[in-house]
Order: sequence, then structure tokens, then C-alpha cells
Amino acid sequence: MKLSPVDTAILLLYLLGIIAFGCWFVRRSKSTEGFMAAGRRLPGWAVGLSIFGSYLSSNSFLGIPGKAFGSNWNSFVFSLSIPVAVLIGIKYFIPFYRKTGEISAYHHLEVRFGPWARTYAVIFFILTHIARAGTILFGVSLALYAMLGWDIRLIILISGIAVTLYTILGGIEAVIWTDVVQSIILMVGALLILFLLLFGMEGGGREAIAYAWERDKFNLGSFGINFTTATFWVTLLYGVFINLNNFGIDQSFIQRYHTASSQKEAEKSLLLGGLIYVPISLIFFAIGSLLFSYYQTHPQSLQDVQIQVMSARQPELSGAALREMASQLTAADIGDKVFPHFIVNFLPVGLTGLLIAAISAAAMSSIDSSLNSSSTVFLKDIYARHINSGASEKESMRVLHASTLVLGAISVCLALSLVKIKSVLDAWWQMQGIFASGMLGLFLLGLISRRARSPAAAAGLVIGLVVVAWMTLSPKIDALPTYLRNPLHANMIIVIGTMTILLVGIGLSRFSRKN
Repeated sequence: MKLSPVDTAILLLYLLGIIAFGCWFVRRSKSTEGFMAAGRRLPGWAVGLSIFGSYLSSNSFLGIPGKAFGSNWNSFVFSLSIPVAVLIGIKYFIPFYRKTGEISAYHHLEVRFGPWARTYAVIFFILTHIARAGTILFGVSLALYAMLGWDIRLIILISGIAVTLYTILGGIEAVIWTDVVQSIILMVGALLILFLLLFGMEGGGREAIAYAWERDKFNLGSFGINFTTATFWVTLLYGVFINLNNFGIDQSFIQRYHTASSQKEAEKSLLLGGLIYVPISLIFFAIGSLLFSYYQTHPQSLQDVQIQVMSARQPELSGAALREMASQLTAADIGDKVFPHFIVNFLPVGLTGLLIAAISAAAMSSIDSSLNSSSTVFLKDIYARHINSGASEKESMRVLHASTLVLGAISVCLALSLVKIKSVLDAWWQMQGIFASGMLGLFLLGLISRRARSPAAAAGLVIGLVVVAWMTLSPKIDALPTYLRNPLHANMIIVIGTMTILLVGIGLSRFSRKN
């Protein structure tokens, strides 16, 4: 189904308007300080909405309803972990970074453990945000595919080129203020969709809730002590460690702390951004469960989504063969694609175009943030540290622009490789957990243990990475006997990897002091 002329006009005007709004800040990003820190003058509420907007990317907008539709509410437990990490971030992380004044989140790792620690963290930060940008680009392409019906690979390519060029023009201030606009529109849009599902469905919202409840769609997961499946506790632990990584060592968040006009404003930004996400994510999970009820009770609509998904995966299929293959797809197979289909086909004229535009623009801002922070790290931690420490302002700006272009191209390639995955949220969580373990372990070791020195930290990191590699790869090696494979759920990788680095580092530090 194509958009109505009204929706198409709203979509085009909104996208042009938000790009123009972002470009207005180009004049403030002509210096490295402006590009990376926005002159350190922004209000806390704006930075907070930007933090929230960074969380509420297209991965969340599409992935959360998709998870509720395809499984249950177990992933909502991740949101419940955010307040814990927020309080730790306000008490320890923000004062630490504001005191150092360093725009790079990884400068202190070199001071604490040596150049190798900084280099390691930088490499894995860039890998993490290439993964983030790639999954977000893929996620938003799903929405645009539902709207346009084009080949999803072509959409990824066009969208990736557009957002990379836009990122080169804008700086961190453009990222933050466009995030503010996107965040408000997405929150309002989510509330409107929830209202429509509750009060606009046949039989009313009560029956829809009852239907989903009977099919276990509101389940938070088992509360048993079992770390081999996605129980409540596994998801909670994963959330705590990932969010400690976000608020404590992720350059895109640390950079935002520095854009705030004061430490108090920075603390306000994290409190606002982190806590808003919890009720909004709850709304998106509710949307996913209600969509499950709607599509299960409307077989033709369900079949339309199945055919759309199968035709995207295997465009050579048609007719009866396409319908036959599509009918075999499960709720988990089509979860990420249901919400875009609903937006395009069932929302009122006007709201459809606005929401699709907001999803697209939110993805652009999220990718913009990843590329901006990654290029900042490349300039500060790689180029200025190892290539040319005396680079001029003009040369530094060229490095920022060139690195943004290269990282954008790599993100596009990653997005193209994700076309056949079942869940964009699962893909992102797995990549983030693998890449983040070492960075968080080193950071916590330096923060918690004053005795830890470079040899202990290096040994802890090596052992931790061996553990992470084993946990990641052993389940995929069929030749390994069962007792040599990792029995734990994939979300435990960051937990075990981080704790291994921390405990080995602390243990070796104490042993070396005794000797």
C-alpha cells in the first residue's frame, strides 16, 4: 500500500525540515570544539532528551514491539535495569568525567594502565558503534520498505549515503537538538498508537489484552535461578552491565556530559534521559502485545505481513510458492515487520506520514550520534595520539569528516548483511554484549581498584577475552563435545566477561603487592 498524497507531503516536509534544522547548526560545528562538544553550553533538559532519543532509536521503535509480538515482555526487564545504572552514573561517572575535562572517554585508561588500554577501548568502541549504526540503518529500512515496497537493499544504500553526508555537515549540537524534536514526536506518536489500539479495535482493548494475556505475551520471563535461558535475572544482569557500559565508558554518552553547561545540568540530563525511557518502552511493549492480538484475529492482515517478509527475503518467489513459504513464518519471524505494516495500513491519514518520517529521522539522529562520537574518538585517540599530535584545526576537521565517511560506508555494509535476520534487537544485543565486555571490565577495574596496574589489567583483559571468545564461539562449533560448550545464555557474555576481567585484575594486583 502506497502512502496517500497527504502522508507523502507530510513525510517529505518533515524530513526536509529536520535536515534543514540540523544544517542550521553547521555554522557552529566549523571548529573541532563545536563539532565535538557544542561549546559546552547546552541545557540539561535538551541533553537529557537527546540521551533518551539515543536509546529510542529505530531499533527500539521497531524492535521492542517486534519482541513483544514474537515472544513476550522479557526484554522489558532491560528497561528496569536503567534506573540502577542511572544512579551509579550520576554518583560516580559524571563527576569523574567532568573533573577530567577530556572530551575522549578513553584518555584516562592510558593514564591508568598505559597506551595499550586506550587503544583497545577505542577499537572496540568503534566496532560497537559501527554495529549500532548498521542495525539502526537496517531497522529503519524495514519501515521504509513497508512504505515504499522497494528492494530493502536499495533502501539501505540510499539511506546510508544520505545520513553519512548529513552527519558530515552537522556536529554534536545538531545531533542533540534534532534528537529533542524527534523524541517529543515519537513519544506523542507512541501514545496515539496505544490509544488507537486500545479504543479503536473491534471488541475493545479489554478483549485484546485478554487474548494476549492468555497466550503469555505479558510474561517477564522465568524467575527461577537459571542462566542458560533468557530468564528475568539474565536479562536484568545484562541490562545493568550494558547500561553501566553506556553511562560509564561509551563515548556517545560521555560526549553529551561535556556538552552540558555544568555538572548539575549533566546530572539532570542523565536522570531525565534514563528515566523517561522506562515508561515509554512500556508503551512500546504494550503496542507489540496489542498488535499480536490484532493480527492473530485478522488472518488476512497477518498473511499480508508474512508475504511481505518472505518476498523481501526471497524476491525470486511469486504466486502460490510465495504464499506457501510465507505461511510457514512464525510470529518471531515477522515481529520486526508488523509495526511498520500497521503504521502504513491502519493509521489515520496524516499520522502515518508523520510517524514514518519521525522513525526515519530518529534513525538518522541515532546514526549521526554514533558516527559523530566515533569520528571524535578516531581524531582524539588515534590520529592525534599516534599520527600527528600537532594537527592544525583545518587538518583536524578534515580527519573528522573523512573518518565519518569511512565509518558510514562500513555501517552500510553491515546493514546489508543483516537482511535475513529474525530480530534486529537480538542482533544488536548480541554484538553489543561481545564488544562491550573488555571496555567495561577495564573501566571498572581502574575505578574500583587503586592497586591495579598495567600488568594485572592486561592479564585480566586477555583472560576475559578468552572467556568471551569461548562463550561466543563454542556453541557454534559442532565438533566440540557438549561439556566444552558454553551452556549459558548469550546475554551472559558481557556479565561473565566483565567480571572475569575485574576479578582477575584485582586478584593479581593483590598477589603482586604481597610479593
